[in-house]
Amino acid sequence: MARESRGQASFDLQMDGKSAVLLLKGDWVVGAKRPTLRELNTSLATLKEGVALNFDLTGVTRWDSVILVFVRRCYDSAQAGGLTLDLSGLSDGIRNLLTLSLSVPDAEAKGGNANLDWFTLVGLRSLKVLSGMDQFVCFLGQFIIDFGAFFLGRAKLKSKDVLQLLHETGGRALPIVALLNGLTGLIIAFIGVIQLQKFAADIYVADLVGLATTRELAAVITGVIMAGRTGAAFAAQIGSMQVNEEVDALQTFGVSPMQFLVLPRVFALVLMMPLLCVFANLFAMVGGYVVAVSIADISGIQYMHQIKDAVSLSDFFIGVFKSGVFGFIVAMAGCYRGLNCGRDASSVGLAATSAVVTAITWIVIADAIFAVIFQIIGI
Repeated sequence: MARESRGQASFDLQMDGKSAVLLLKGDWVVGAKRPTLRELNTSLATLKEGVALNFDLTGVTRWDSVILVFVRRCYDSAQAGGLTLDLSGLSDGIRNLLTLSLSVPDAEAKGGNANLDWFTLVGLRSLKVLSGMDQFVCFLGQFIIDFGAFFLGRAKLKSKDVLQLLHETGGRALPIVALLNGLTGLIIAFIGVIQLQKFAADIYVADLVGLATTRELAAVITGVIMAGRTGAAFAAQIGSMQVNEEVDALQTFGVSPMQFLVLPRVFALVLMMPLLCVFANLFAMVGGYVVAVSIADISGIQYMHQIKDAVSLSDFFIGVFKSGVFGFIVAMAGCYRGLNCGRDASSVGLAATSAVVTAITWIVIADAIFAVIFQIIGI
């Protein structure tokens, strides 16, 4: 089975009882002649399934990335043939590089469905969606169980973590929430003034800004901001813990990841989102005030009185209530994607992206459902 030539890269496969040893010899460097993949597969095909394959690099004089490519191909062929690999014979450098290469998703595997027909692709995607729904239902059920344990005093929560999360999701998010909602109110007022001036109805720009922000825009825009800022952060934090096996460590010590990681984040965001919505309403109306006073023929007192007459408490509380629901959606999306993150670095980025998309999508869906419900009940 030897494939050797003096001064060139070669290998020799030897049997040692119930195991096999792959001896590498020569210069495994770029430019040197080396064995082909067919020769490797031919040699490995002679081994029975379940045989342990070891490496021996004592005969290697020089090596670079070429030997890593060969070892990786050997690894893939051995996995396909049902062989057991022992990497202890590899040097630390090659073993670390091999581990790094295995942590990166295979590009060919992602595009492996390219040759499938349309109906098969639809079926596979449908099965994937159903599997995701099943996982989320289990996640939601576990959340409800641990939420009940919290009220019974059996949940393991650290008050220090909750306070820190309240600060992270509340105080630190206020500047960006205030800025974007203030600009939104300014834009709405500017567009409204231009149109209402045609009918000498400038004063009603206060109604437009007040109702639009309190009932809809303040809650939605704040939810979108928190999805991109906080939901992605939750997914990345928990996803990184998943990659580093910290979540497994919590379970080993008998600590529920749902109680220790998810409940504090959900509580913090549900509590902070209504407060952020209140400030969002305030800054949006201030933005409208700036435009109304500077462009339209309206005084500041008139603007504030008109908003007071146009916006009722029910309008205000509708927006605050919806913001609490949106906070729950953002927190659950971030924590769910984080806990279901893969075991490699790229999965953390995918989890964060997926958390943002999921949160924004369900915020819009929930807002549409609320709009229909409130229209039906007449509020």
